[in-house]
Amino acid sequence: MINIKKALIVACMVCISAMADGQAPFPSPDEIKQFSSSITCVVLEESTFSAFNAYIKDAMEDYWEITPFEFIDRDEFNTRRSDPSFSFILLTETVFEKDRSNTTYNFINLIQGKKVGSLAENPEICAVPLSSSSEDDFDFGFKLGAILSFMQQHARLILEEPSKTGMRYLKYYNVNVPDIQGRTIMVRKEDLSPDISTIEQIRDIYSGTVEIVSGDEIVKAIEEKRANTIILHEVSPAEDNQGQGICFKMLIGTDNARMYYYNEHNINSRNPGGLLSSDLRRLARFN
Repeated sequence: MINIKKALIVACMVCISAMADGQAPFPSPDEIKQFSSSITCVVLEESTFSAFNAYIKDAMEDYWEITPFEFIDRDEFNTRRSDPSFSFILLTETVFEKDRSNTTYNFINLIQGKKVGSLAENPEICAVPLSSSSEDDFDFGFKLGAILSFMQQHARLILEEPSKTGMRYLKYYNVNVPDIQGRTIMVRKEDLSPDISTIEQIRDIYSGTVEIVSGDEIVKAIEEKRANTIILHEVSPAEDNQGQGICFKMLIGTDNARMYYYNEHNINSRNPGGLLSSDLRRLARFN
C-alpha cells in the first residue's frame, strides 16, 4: 500500500478540524431534496501527485452514481460552500474530548452546500470514520469503493424517508445485524484483535462463515459486487499508541452497500484495537 500520510494530512487542512468542536447539523427534508439535484464536488488535496487524489478519483469514477460529480481544489470549495446547488465530499479531522490518546481521526464527509457562517454549520448527510492519523500507512484506499457506495445508499434512504434524517449516526444500522446470517464476512488479520486472529478462534464464538483474506481479495469482492459478502472496515490508532484511543468497526455489504453492523470501543489492556470477541458474540446471537 502507498504511504499517504502526508497527502491526507494536507487534505484534511481543507476544513482545519472544523467539525471537531461540535456536531454538524442534520439536513432538513428540503436540504435532502437539494442534495438529490446537486453536483457533488470532491475536494482534492493540493499536490498534483497526491496518493489520496488518485484513490478518490478512481473510486468516484467507478462507484459514484447518485449525482453528477466533479473534482475541485480548496479555493473553489471555499467559493462554492454556501451554494445549495452543490454538495461536497471532503476529509475532516476529529479529536474526541474523552479520548486520552488525543488521536486525530480522519472522517470522509458528505455535506450539503448552504449559506452559513462556518463549515461546521453545513448540513452533514453522512460521515464515516476513514483512518487514524497515527498510522504509518493509510491503507484505506482499497475500501473507498465500498465506503462511497454505502454513503450513497445512506443518502437514498433518507431521500426516500425524510423522517429518518436524524439517523445519520451509524449505530442505526445495527438493525441489520440479523440479516448477516448466511453471508460471508471477509476480514484482514490485522483488523482482528489477537484473541480472534485465527479461523479456529473465530469458530469457537461465531458459527457463520468468516474468511481471513488480503486487502487485494477485499478489493476484488468490492469490484465484483460479490453476492452475499460483507467486508470489515476497521479504524484504530497505530499499535504504538500506548494502548489507548478509539476503535471503529463497520461491516458493509459488497453486493448492496448496506451497513450491517457498527460499533466502537475505547482501547485498553483488555480491549485492544480491532474487531473483538464481544463483537462476534453480538453477531452470533442471530446466527
